[in-house]
Amino acid sequence: MTSISTLLAAGPLVLLAVILHNGFGYLLGYGAAQALRQPIRSARTVSIEVGMQNSGLAAGLATQYFSPVAALPGAVFSIWHNLSGAMLAAAYRRMRG
Repeated sequence: MTSISTLLAAGPLVLLAVILHNGFGYLLGYGAAQALRQPIRSARTVSIEVGMQNSGLAAGLATQYFSPVAALPGAVFSIWHNLSGAMLAAAYRRMRG
């Protein structure tokens, strides 16, 4: 199997895993801040910070120590968390609180 066919076969599963991981990070950050009785603005900030992890480091380490295919989730996450973080921040801005 060539690298391109491997990437294409793994792509949908990787994207699903990245979206779920990112979404759970947002929810976990928000929920933890709320459990600690933080103000709503702080909970929203923690939500975004937890959801946006250092994917560049993950991609770099995977490439260096494993293979380019192992770097795929980190690379996809780099793009996805920038998009989802911006959308979540815009949604938070429109909400009261």
